[in-house]
Amino acid sequence: MIILKFIAAFGRYLDLMGKTFSLPERMRMFWRQYTKEMAQLGVDSIGIVLLISFFIGAVICIQIKVNIASSWMPAFTTGYTTREIMLLEFSSSIMCLILAGKVGSNVASEIGTMRVTQQIDALEIMGVNSASYLILPKILGLMTMIPFLVIFSIAAGLGGAYATTFAGIITMDELNIGFHYDFKQWFIWASIIKSVCYAFIISSVSCYHGYYVEGGSFDVGKASTNAVVSSSMLILFADIFLTPLLA
Repeated sequence: MIILKFIAAFGRYLDLMGKTFSLPERMRMFWRQYTKEMAQLGVDSIGIVLLISFFIGAVICIQIKVNIASSWMPAFTTGYTTREIMLLEFSSSIMCLILAGKVGSNVASEIGTMRVTQQIDALEIMGVNSASYLILPKILGLMTMIPFLVIFSIAAGLGGAYATTFAGIITMDELNIGFHYDFKQWFIWASIIKSVCYAFIISSVSCYHGYYVEGGSFDVGKASTNAVVSSSMLILFADIFLTPLLA
């Protein structure tokens, strides 16, 4: 029974994506919506990305220095490990999990509200492809902004690690050596590629849950919760496959 429900939901998801990725009927309206979604989904998320990344970078550096580093390990181990964690996992996977809660719930509730108030039905009656008009700008907007959020997250995380030097936990030289030791530029690109895939998952899955809401305001809240849970699970599932492919 669960498998049949999953197959049915996956089929509706593919059908929705087929309607979404079609040529916009009015390019001027599409570009207006596209820039609006970039600001709403991307620019408005910069603050929380910087704040969380800064403190997580500082906490990772402190934990490694206090609990892992020893006289048997090189002095640059703390900086090196902090950099690798931020590049390989936190600034892509973990940050997108956080954005799934902020962006995913927002998108699902917005489209779900339009569904229960019959605004989507009105668009369909007027002959507008509601899926393309509402969903495509959100998907492309988040996928466009996510690389910048990743870069900001990495920079803020490393900045948080540098902030620990003022508390005397680690020296600036030790961090600098660790940050530069065996640096691979590909790790940044891998993090960006992973985040773009996750951005598609967050936006498309959230739009799917909101688009097919049935009922009233209670169902909109339920769809918003389901969107966050589904997006988070799919991000973790995709991370298992993307990590070895991009390693």
